[in-house]
Parts: sequence; C-alpha cells; structure tokens
Amino acid sequence: MQAANHLQKALRRSGPSFGAWQMLPGSNQSRAIARSGFDWVLIDTEHGNIDDAAMHESVAAVTGCGVSPIVRIAANEGWMVKRALDSGAHGIIVPLLYTAADAQKLVSSAKFPPTGVRGFGSPFPMGSFGNETKEEYLLQANDALLTIVQIETKEALANVDAIARVPGIDVLFVGPFDLGNNIGHPILDGKMHEELNEAVARILRAANEHEKKAGIYCTSGEQARTYADQGFHMISVVSDMTALPAYLESALATAKGGYAHSAWNMAKGGVSKISGR
Repeated sequence: MQAANHLQKALRRSGPSFGAWQMLPGSNQSRAIARSGFDWVLIDTEHGNIDDAAMHESVAAVTGCGVSPIVRIAANEGWMVKRALDSGAHGIIVPLLYTAADAQKLVSSAKFPPTGVRGFGSPFPMGSFGNETKEEYLLQANDALLTIVQIETKEALANVDAIARVPGIDVLFVGPFDLGNNIGHPILDGKMHEELNEAVARILRAANEHEKKAGIYCTSGEQARTYADQGFHMISVVSDMTALPAYLESALATAKGGYAHSAWNMAKGGVSKISGR
C-alpha cells in the first residue's frame, strides 16, 4: 500500500511535493487536475462544492490517474474521517484543531485498532491501492495513510509543538488565511503581515524539530516556489476556483484587446481613404 501512496513517497524523498486543490465537483474535473503533473489532488469537502457522493467519485478518478487523492473533511469528526478514508483517500486534512488532545482524537479516528478506533468494513478503499485485499488493507492502512492537521487557529499556533509531538500526525499544514484572521492579521490584497509570516515560520520550525512534514496552501506558482525554497514539504500550488476564472478572464481580456485594436485599425484605414491619404 505504501508504494501506491504517491504523496507519502514524495514526502519521504528530498524536495517539495506539489499538489492542487479541487473545489468543484466532478470526476472529469478531478482527472483534468490529476493529469497536470501534480503528486496529489486535495478534494475539498470543507469549503468546496463537493458532497459525499462526489467525494467518492473524485477519489476514484484521481487514483486512476496514478495520483494521490487527499480529502479535506469539514471538521474533526470521527464519522467524517471514516467516510473520507473509506472512499479510498490516501490521506486526510483536518481543519480547525486547537490542542494536542484534538490531534490525538483525530489519530484515533484515523487508525484501526489497537492504535485507534476506526471501524472496518468498507468495500471501496482497496481500489485506491491496486489489488490489495480487504485483509491486506486492514493490516497496512495505519502505516500507509497520511494524517494531516491544519494549523490555522490562534490556539493551535500556541500549541504547535505539542500537536507536532502527537504520534500518528504526519504533516502540519498551514492555512494562512484563517491563521491570519485568527491572530488578528488577515490577508488583505494578497499581503501578509510580518507577524503572520513569523507564525508560518514557527510552524515550519515545529515540524522540522519534531520530525514531521510541513505543508502550506498557496495561491500561485510564484508563492509556492517561495515556500518550497523555505523548506516546506507539501505545497498546494493552485485551486480550480482560482485557475479557471483567472484563465477565462485573461483570455477574454486578450480577445477584447485584440478586437479593439483591429477596430481601431479599420477605423483609421477608413479615415485615410476618405481623406485621400
């Protein structure tokens, strides 16, 4: 199973692992993103327009492209953890944690006994790992799946070292927008306050000191490169709801600019003919 978890393998090698964020539903959408060269695709059921059924379809589509499907659930609830992992996700990202106890609760929900309390019985997750049997999945899942916590609250930042020490937590993932809001420095016009930058650096240090990986959500390739150079390991480069409108607006602006330029030249030519020039 571990060989099939492309994100886990990427995190174990040197250098960053880049992924993309899916917020719109649809397996074709998932395949289009997965075929773009990323190690992983985050299927967002917290803020995205993706329900339980769409999550299952997207997980299967991403896996079919040889890419790791990671699901962000809406809250640190055991049943949400179970539904995401039972769909075949290679890992989960969980928002809005506050304490090490929250992290311990998450690990318990994500692991089969005796480590945790995850129930066993879904017929679906084996399909994300090749030809694994249900028994092989049961025996290997605890080591082969990734448990990722978002550090995005004031309390989680204060407790980041304690959270990083929790066995079974694999990645500390920075949610910069909520983190900025929660420490009193929201990101406005794309600008990050120096105290927010220091908070991000603190999370990276905690991950490295406790031999965990550090991840972060970015909104552009340039920003992603910056955090890769700083030493982050798991980096989201772009979301579909950022890339799609941006490309459409850019293409339309180019088309309108070209049309206006042609119209101006045509008008200029007409004036020249009328004036005899």
